[in-house]
Amino acid sequence: MILIAYDGSDDAKAAIVEAGRLFPGDAATVVCAWQHFLDTMARAGAGIGMVVDYDTIDHETEQQATARAEEGADLARQAGLGETTAAALGVTTTLADTILAEARRRHARVIVVGSRGLGSVKAFLLGSVSGALLHHADRPVLVIPSPEVAAHRAAHLT
Repeated sequence: MILIAYDGSDDAKAAIVEAGRLFPGDAATVVCAWQHFLDTMARAGAGIGMVVDYDTIDHETEQQATARAEEGADLARQAGLGETTAAALGVTTTLADTILAEARRRHARVIVVGSRGLGSVKAFLLGSVSGALLHHADRPVLVIPSPEVAAHRAAHLT
């Protein structure tokens, strides 16, 4: 079984298509992560003095992540992967750690993730989920650039 991290971006969609080409017929789980509103606000340093229904926001956010994961699972089936399930993952630590824990829990033999192709400054400031996965994984991680990112990178190599 392969685990595919999906966020609905074009890069993530391209990763699913490539995963279907590389692992035709393999079972897959497509995951989409979401973060609790309170954690998001705490990281942003905002929200002090706000009256917010955190539970409602978290429920809606989880529902959106579930719908996005289902969208990714549908794409995975169309791409030729076998039995495919979808799951929304609540992030409690970091996105990479959440994905790694889920891969371990599901006994995934490989984690597939798209590459956004962030420039070096953005990657430094924002961090890279794919980089964190590569550095901390206990199993293979396949980082697949979208065709656009791959073409841009190839142009710099010539």
